[in-house]
Amino acid sequence: MKTVATLLALVSLAIFVIEGRPGIGIQRCLCHDAGLKAVMPKLIEKVEIHPASPTCGHLEVVVTLKNGAGRRCLNPESLFTKYIIESIAKKTRSAQ
Repeated sequence: MKTVATLLALVSLAIFVIEGRPGIGIQRCLCHDAGLKAVMPKLIEKVEIHPASPTCGHLEVVVTLKNGAGRRCLNPESLFTKYIIESIAKKTRSAQ
């Protein structure tokens, strides 16, 4: 009887530990699709680059548009997005 109770307690503890871990099998990405290939540059207010992480397995580029038009995801594989990332990297390097 004691072994059954001990086994039940261990199984309950294992389930509790496994369910309490964030991010196992769950992707919490901001962009749920491939994203846009381009956005008019004059409409961009802010650019956010989120590298791959344990919570999201791929690079995400999110732009905030001017005049409260919202946020849009850019496709990190598009030429436009690569150009944006490169220009931000150049600005960062020159500022240092």
